[in-house]
Amino acid sequence: MILLETKRTYLREITADDAEKAYLLNLDSEVIKYTGDSSFESIDKAREFLEDYDHYKKYGFGRWGVIDKTENEFLGWCGLKYTKELDEFDIGFRFFKKYWNMGYATETAKACIDLGFEKLGITEIVGRARKENIGSIRVLEKIGLVYSKHFNFDGQEGVIYKIEKNKWKG
Repeated sequence: MILLETKRTYLREITADDAEKAYLLNLDSEVIKYTGDSSFESIDKAREFLEDYDHYKKYGFGRWGVIDKTENEFLGWCGLKYTKELDEFDIGFRFFKKYWNMGYATETAKACIDLGFEKLGITEIVGRARKENIGSIRVLEKIGLVYSKHFNFDGQEGVIYKIEKNKWKG
């Protein structure tokens, strides 16, 4: 089921059927270099993770698969995540390297933020990145988030960007 649509993509829930794509996405060391995540041990482990992913049921949103409209190709994922311990909503994205620098992260992240503010009633969204992850920081800035503060990102220097609904220009 399509949950969100942009000019070039549609976003949908990621399911266990996407296990191979999720496995391959996290297998690329450059893709996960700044995330703090590790590769899945196998496609089966990726499938288990996806079967246990409960964000859609708990909150009605999550990290969604990004699908190219023309080729029906899985490009990566983008979406919102709620962290209860921080009472915080964050925007995140991860794409196969061959789709970097093509505007997909910016396009889909803008759509997710718009959905969060306009339909989900969220009032503030943050973006987290390691300081040296210039590509992700550039996307956060392009979509309207502004630097808020530094933080400890798994022992590395991280930055938090944020935007409030009343400053969103959609």
